[in-house]
Amino acid sequence: MSSQNIVEEMFQSGVHYGYSKSRRHPSVLPYIFTTKNGVDIINIEKTEILLDKATEFISGLASSGKTILFIGTKPEARQQIVETALSLNMPYISERWVGGTLTNYPEIRKRITKLLDLRSQKEKGDLDKYTKKEKLLIAKEMEDMTKNFQGLTSITKTPDAVVVIDPKKEAIAVTEAQKMGLPVIAILNTDCNLREVDYPIVANDASVSSITFFLNKIKEAYTKGSQGLK
Repeated sequence: MSSQNIVEEMFQSGVHYGYSKSRRHPSVLPYIFTTKNGVDIINIEKTEILLDKATEFISGLASSGKTILFIGTKPEARQQIVETALSLNMPYISERWVGGTLTNYPEIRKRITKLLDLRSQKEKGDLDKYTKKEKLLIAKEMEDMTKNFQGLTSITKTPDAVVVIDPKKEAIAVTEAQKMGLPVIAILNTDCNLREVDYPIVANDASVSSITFFLNKIKEAYTKGSQGLK
């Protein structure tokens, strides 16, 4: 796809819509094309350059068989995060970030193991020995753990990088990634500090169509990069 076609596709996906000028973070100023009716309009030609850098890095991760954790808990991102991660057989968090997911992974892994153990017991009928009240409590515990950890059940170690939708909302996740030395690729709007992430993509992070566009590009880059492993 030519550069012009990508820019047109971004425009059609609403990638260029930023937030109001009053919410603008100074770090994104070079990526503002203009301000219309008080709303910042993003220069998507510059966004394309950022996207190229990010997808090149992701292709490199794929060629080495690295694991990427996809994070997006805002309503506009949840479904797309899950679908993208599952299509690549990657871990994800789409509901709530649990503190320590990266910085205290061994403890998080214990909770995931407990969830898997309870599921196994349920399938075998081993939970029938409990009272009705105990079963309800166990069911509630499983429901909560599934909500928090379902996307992490397939991994046994910390990921090699993270993809984040809106690093301002996912500030704790980004901070943990930084502490662990993990590269952060982020789709971020004009209210975010792009200096806090390694591979920022300045774009509308509050639109399903915009988020979908970038996750598709990330998926394509990882798929292309991983072909050399086959």
